[in-house]
Order: sequence, then C-alpha cells, then structure tokens
Amino acid sequence: MFDGILFDLDGTLWDAVPEITLCWNQAISAAGVDRPPLTEGEVRSCMGMQIADIAARRLPGLSFERQMAVIDDCVAVENVYLARHGAAVYPGAGETLVALSERCPLFVVSNCQDGYIQAFFQGTGLGGYFTDFECAGRTGRPKSENIALVAARNGLKRPVYVGDTDLDRRSAQEAGVPFVHAAYGFGKVDGVPAVHSFAQLPGVLEELSR
Repeated sequence: MFDGILFDLDGTLWDAVPEITLCWNQAISAAGVDRPPLTEGEVRSCMGMQIADIAARRLPGLSFERQMAVIDDCVAVENVYLARHGAAVYPGAGETLVALSERCPLFVVSNCQDGYIQAFFQGTGLGGYFTDFECAGRTGRPKSENIALVAARNGLKRPVYVGDTDLDRRSAQEAGVPFVHAAYGFGKVDGVPAVHSFAQLPGVLEELSR
C-alpha cells in the first residue's frame, strides 16, 4: 500500500475559482489598475501556475514590479476571504479524505502562494486530516522539487501524487512518484490512471498498490 498520498489543491481538492475571481477583481480595482474585470474563465486558466506567471498573463502592460505588487494584493485578499468563507470542495472529498487518512498520512503540494493551503485547511475544516504541506510560495521551488521535499521530510518510501493537470503529471514523474489524474478537475491528461469522482480514489489507489 502507498505510505503517503500527496494532493494538488485547485482542481483536485476544491474549486475556488468563483471566490478567487471576486477577490482578485476587488484587489485590482483597489490598486487602480485600468483593465476590465477578470472572468472566471481567465482565472481558471491560471490555476496551477506560479504567481509571477499569473501576474504576467493577467496584468500585461505593467512593469514586473507593479505586476508583483498587484498580484500580492490579490492573493492577500484571497487568503483572508477563503480562510473565513471557504469554497466548494469536490463532492465526496470530505468523506473520502476521512477514510484515506485512516490508512496513511495525507499531504498537499501546490504551486500556490504561502497562506493559500492554510486558508483551505481553515475555510473547509479539513486541515486535521493532513500531516504536512508545501507550496512554491514558501520554498520558491517547482512542484516536482516540493513533491520530493515533502516525501523526504516525512520519510515516505512509496508515495503517490493526485492532481488534475499535465503539469502535475510531469512534476510527479520528475519526482519519481506515481501519478493519479483527477479527471473531474481543470486539466486533461491521457494515458495515466484516472478517477472521475473523488469517491473513486480509494479503489484506484488500492488497484495501483497491488
């Protein structure tokens, strides 16, 4: 059996795009940036990217320094809002995480800013089921290195990574960790084990561990 399950966050554990869009538009407006309000589609297309890349894509025409200042405001508003109000976890996620946490430790590894995973824990009340977490915003490292970091830090010998995008697949591969595609999420990945609902995850993990 796998001795640890590492999860991506956006598109895997929850869909916070509506809430993030609201927060970013508030922060961008307050910063005096002249651009139309972001749509949920524009925000969704950025999920999984690192913060500097999101800023470059969604705040064109600004200097790098200005982009980073505005996106820092966006994520600060987002962290506070999500910690207070939460967002929609995928159906079956709560019950499945409870069951999985009784079998082995659970972890979160994301490309997000520092504070975002903590906001997920607080806003959903699910933090108690996770042993450790890491993100690009804390380490400055790519996801592949953070997957390896969490595995090494927790003495994992046979972890598995669950994510929804091809970046997640590549990151797991680079870290030498098996990958399961959350096909209900934001991305499309072919040729790998997949689940189409969160409740399917225990069965697929059991099959892979044989």
